[in-house]
Amino acid sequence: MSKLPALREAPALSPFQKGDVLVLFGELFSRGYANGLVEEAERLGMTIVRATVGRREKDGVLRPLTAEEAATIPAPFINVPLEAGFDLEPNSQGLSPVELMKDVKLSDWEGFQFPAGALEESRERGIERFRRNTAEFMRQLRPLIPAGANVLFAHLMAGGVPRTKVVMPLLNRVVKGTGDRYLPSQKLWDSSIGRFCAMNFREVTAETLRHLLVESTPLRQEIEGRGRHVSYLAYGYHGTEILLQGDYRWQTYTPYVQGWAKMDLENIAREFHREGRHVAVYNCPEILTNSSSIFQGVELSLYPLIDAFDKEDASSPVTAKIKRACAELLVDGEATFERIRGIISSYYANPEIRAHCLFERWPQHTSREQLETMLAASQDLQDLHKDPKQLITAVLSESVFEACGRLMLHDSWTANEPVRWIGHDGVTRALLA
Repeated sequence: MSKLPALREAPALSPFQKGDVLVLFGELFSRGYANGLVEEAERLGMTIVRATVGRREKDGVLRPLTAEEAATIPAPFINVPLEAGFDLEPNSQGLSPVELMKDVKLSDWEGFQFPAGALEESRERGIERFRRNTAEFMRQLRPLIPAGANVLFAHLMAGGVPRTKVVMPLLNRVVKGTGDRYLPSQKLWDSSIGRFCAMNFREVTAETLRHLLVESTPLRQEIEGRGRHVSYLAYGYHGTEILLQGDYRWQTYTPYVQGWAKMDLENIAREFHREGRHVAVYNCPEILTNSSSIFQGVELSLYPLIDAFDKEDASSPVTAKIKRACAELLVDGEATFERIRGIISSYYANPEIRAHCLFERWPQHTSREQLETMLAASQDLQDLHKDPKQLITAVLSESVFEACGRLMLHDSWTANEPVRWIGHDGVTRALLA
């Protein structure tokens, strides 16, 4: 799709080199997108400054890591809690949104309403805390930047699901509910609880990029004043182009309820890009991680990556290695690839699925038929594996991590576009280059 400013080829290697600094603005967890970025930075010899979102005590107080916890994180490490959002932020009465919801039962969630002004007050206090901690993070970062270093800030913030017992069961019904357990995502999103989720998603996923750009301005100006370079990147999602019937076509996972926050993230990048900042949001392909595993069906778009490697270079050792690793996990080895191809082709040809993959309407809410079709296809593909806990999507996700890290790090030096897509063509070509 020409409308997508996509990274379709591996960009020229950037000037980032040994002695330059990658700053992780957010905590690095295992099996996530940012691991590929860190691996590419380490390959170049860059110094990586790590961060934490902090931890919550039983009484809800946010704190830095203890010495024992911090000992597991490689230095340099800035131990300032960068937790974002306001779900646990007390208002002037000492009550957080989560505490206001503590007595809400699944049987009466639709009728629940927050007291007037309660969410906005907690939100403002959460913003104040986050900006204060970000400013302190920048203060501690300054002495870690050598005089001759270029700097890349990586925005790792995402999520924001309120930590209260009623929300997760509702989200489970939204993303996995079938039959009588099906809950339309639109119904949840139009409720008071849904509006709270949307607000918290925005604060965590999107507004944190604004705070990073604003609070780092004095340090950025100082670095640029020495003739060095500063860039910013962030991880987005806005659907992905995958190989279907021989062509790369856009599709998306539904219901992606964080989609509105991801669009806000894109708009913030556009705003600062117009002001001359080297900032870009990279919309990455779907992967299966510890945090995304709740969204069964998100992994469907990973399976066509096998065919993308074949299309781009069937004779490459990289292609052979990936196919071999996948075949070892399947009931009939490589012979299973054709059965996978049939399930995927049928799934994306389904009229209901096609109706929920409309770029102009993204993100879309669910229908019962769409959700049940997606979950059934996901299960059919899982059944082709020797072990349902060891899926080929883990192998393919690793490929996406690695490729996206390489593409993003090198493209971010110029950041010619404030929003870029990375599809399966970009992933395969980056790894095959």
